[in-house]
Amino acid sequence: MNDKIINYEEYIEKNGSLTYTNVGTSMMPLLRQGKDLFTVIKRNGERCKKGDVVLYKRPPNKYILHRIIEVRENDYVILGDNCINKEYGIKDIDIIGVMTSYVRNGKEHSIYDKSYRLYSFWTMKTMGIRIILKKFMARVKKFLKN
Repeated sequence: MNDKIINYEEYIEKNGSLTYTNVGTSMMPLLRQGKDLFTVIKRNGERCKKGDVVLYKRPPNKYILHRIIEVRENDYVILGDNCINKEYGIKDIDIIGVMTSYVRNGKEHSIYDKSYRLYSFWTMKTMGIRIILKKFMARVKKFLKN
């Protein structure tokens, strides 16, 4: 019996895709921790696009699923839908796969569904104001604690 544990990269390389549940709240409301699933597929060598949700590896061994908000010449700027801190310098070599679908309440939704495309468009267009509001609310909460 083969008990070798493989990482996400090896699994996707062997199987072409990975379906997994997310951990954390960084992609809410799209993905709820411990309730929803997401599927990522192996990249085909092309550059990712603005708006793609990608699974990438942050050293040493942390896997993150976030959205690309800017494509630059040599890297990407990435941000979780429920986050306020952008991550810079993510390179193509760091990206393991691109999300193609998610499962909510037992129903699979493709990234090509009209409802997902609308959600993604809205998320990208309102990102700046959401970051400002989240930072403001964090300051209000801090002020009220003191």
